[in-house]
Amino acid sequence: MRPRLLLATAVVASLAVGIAIGAHVAGRIDVPPPAKAAEPAAAAPNPGLAGTAVGGPDFSAIARRGTPAVVNISALQVYRAERSPFSSDPFFRDFFGQDFPGLRMPLEERKTSLGSGVVVAPDGLIVTNNHVIEHANQIAITTADHRRFRGKLVGTDPVTDIAVVKIEARGLATLPWGDSARAAVGEYVVAIGNPFQLNQTVTMGIISATGRSNVGIVDYEDFIQTDAAINPGNSGGALLNTRGELIGINTAIYSETGGYQGIGFAVPANLARTVVDQLVSKGRVVRGWIGITKISDVADEGGLEPGQGVVIVELLRGSPADRAGLEPGDVVVAVDGRPVDMASQLRNELAAARVGTELRLTVRRQGRKVQILIPIEEARGRV
Repeated sequence: MRPRLLLATAVVASLAVGIAIGAHVAGRIDVPPPAKAAEPAAAAPNPGLAGTAVGGPDFSAIARRGTPAVVNISALQVYRAERSPFSSDPFFRDFFGQDFPGLRMPLEERKTSLGSGVVVAPDGLIVTNNHVIEHANQIAITTADHRRFRGKLVGTDPVTDIAVVKIEARGLATLPWGDSARAAVGEYVVAIGNPFQLNQTVTMGIISATGRSNVGIVDYEDFIQTDAAINPGNSGGALLNTRGELIGINTAIYSETGGYQGIGFAVPANLARTVVDQLVSKGRVVRGWIGITKISDVADEGGLEPGQGVVIVELLRGSPADRAGLEPGDVVVAVDGRPVDMASQLRNELAAARVGTELRLTVRRQGRKVQILIPIEEARGRV
């Protein structure tokens, strides 16, 4: 069973559904109007959306708040190649082979990727997945009120699968960023997106897990897992909590069929927001680096005592970690006092560290704990 990115695709004139994601929650009483640019990015909790007198959230209010801020994204990719116009004819191939060199001519193939996006600023700033717009020659945006715009790519971050697109518009409905660190297993969520070109589809579920990693989707994984129904075309859509806040960008599913099987993944809002802010301000994402090249979970390393921590397997000679005294075989148990249990967690901590600061690693070495201060340098293209 493999994780699948949720994106709908079409080749030439015919559309073929690809992979996608989407979901979120709603409340039932009157809701405030959609967030405008002047509102703070992380809005205060809105108890009016959280539930009703009967108990439990009313999803209709959450849907009313969320759907106007979710857009449809159509990304056109144009491929040019030289080959025989008869190469698809089996009779021709029997006589001349797969591609007869004497009859080669330039041909153009068009593919359209269909996904979703979330408006996070009223002047047209949209966050989506990188795989929705990757290699696109043209990006078309359709808003919930059926207006069409040409999208301009602001920047992408393939290692988190986040991208930012801009359209020339004003006064758009937006969704406020929520604090994904507060997301709790069992909490209701709502997914909103455009599966199978069915615009503004709303589904609900719960958070099945947080901090999900080692899924094999992208390099930096810290996913919110949900059972809210998500399908091809939902990629880049919104995952909302019961306060109507954006807590995740729906990205992928686990599926043996290519469709919904109850396991979906969303990039947490705190990570997505950090990436978006850097793409907008710098055009790229700046990540920290200390020179560790290979790490492993303690459970995967034979001969080590059981317990939490991540084993340093390799590091670069002369790197910040090497200069600070970190050694292969050290077991990192905490970063700035925060316990570390998995290799993916340590990797995310290092990448999130601000360049120019110092990181304090607590390591186990030959039965004793050692504190090591390591200066953070820019990754400069290293993942």
